[in-house]
Amino acid sequence: MSSFGAEVRWQRDGANFADRRYSRGHLWRFDGGVEVPASSSPHVVPLPYSVAENVDPEEAYVAALSSCHMLFFLDFASRRKIIVDSYVDAATGVMEMQDGKTVITRVELCPKVTYASTAPTAEIEAELHHAAHEACFLANSVKTEISIKLD
Repeated sequence: MSSFGAEVRWQRDGANFADRRYSRGHLWRFDGGVEVPASSSPHVVPLPYSVAENVDPEEAYVAALSSCHMLFFLDFASRRKIIVDSYVDAATGVMEMQDGKTVITRVELCPKVTYASTAPTAEIEAELHHAAHEACFLANSVKTEISIKLD
């Protein structure tokens, strides 16, 4: 079994908290020392109470799913001696109402992969993505529908 953690820090900074006019800006700190400025999404809490340039939980959720998929894809490609030069994914999550709750119902991964020399066939690339999806710890942990859009 493995355990993972993050520290989330927020400070009121003198705002009148009771009137709900306080900053949602906060900090995520990870065990390696990386700190990420975070906030609520401006789509959820209006500016200036959200910090638009900070990462919000919804973006982080989409990025985490994309990252997990990519890491397994790279691993499976390397095992097959397929040399990947770059992997770029413009992933998108959709948040909507479902059963009276606001949820991220779908995440679409849109990976663009370039290879060192000969690219695998479309069939082999699809197999690698399928295997990555099946192995991804995070995809296996959530009920969000995750699709992979290949050209």
